[in-house]
Amino acid sequence: MRIVLFAALASGLIAADAPYAGKWKMNPAKSNFGDSFVTYETMPGGEIKATMDGMSYTFKTDGKDYPTPWGMTTAWKTVDATTWEGTNKVNGKVTENDTVKLSGDGKTLTVDSKMLQADGATSNNTTVFQRVSGGPGLAGKWKTKNVKMSVPGVMELTPKPDGLTFTFVNEGATCDARFDGKDYPATGAMFPAGWTCMLKKSNDELDITWKKDGKAMYMSTYTVSGKTLTEHTAATGSSDKVKIVWEKQ
Repeated sequence: MRIVLFAALASGLIAADAPYAGKWKMNPAKSNFGDSFVTYETMPGGEIKATMDGMSYTFKTDGKDYPTPWGMTTAWKTVDATTWEGTNKVNGKVTENDTVKLSGDGKTLTVDSKMLQADGATSNNTTVFQRVSGGPGLAGKWKTKNVKMSVPGVMELTPKPDGLTFTFVNEGATCDARFDGKDYPATGAMFPAGWTCMLKKSNDELDITWKKDGKAMYMSTYTVSGKTLTEHTAATGSSDKVKIVWEKQ
């Protein structure tokens, strides 16, 4: 009985002492998405090749579902010469509807997204891209200019004596992992089958590697300063980087 009680108390102390423990809300205004890019290329067969985070996939604007490297599918259709609509699905379920709009001067691309949340509600996000090269039309390289979210993401970190549980609250997605360098399954509507996470910890810094079917896709480092959690994320196949600032709730 004393051993069980001591273990329970020790577990509570570990959770309480971890500076990253708790619920964190994204602050888009303090975050930096400006070092991420997307490229669209028109292929000889009429397909469009999209490349982001060092990964590519092809599709036609015929409303059919096409696979992506992340395990979801995407379906695009043309509305007019400067407007396209896209639908993303995870495990056959619609999770996101996008409207992609090219500005009159062809210099900016605006993506208005409606994203399904775990509670059935919808968040409205707007991402504006600035043309870097290419054209006319959708074809070219685009750099992220700014991002706006009606419902910023919420992440809950729950420490355990030997690991940590990541919960993405809005999406109802979780990865429960140990600090042993092994892969653990990521589950929930946000993750298609085959996604895993791997944790490492050094002092007050957390490192997490997200994998799809055993292939490393993204690496994130989390550091805490007071009530601010800063995440630096990079795609393993490119030089694109993102800084996300989370605030303690």
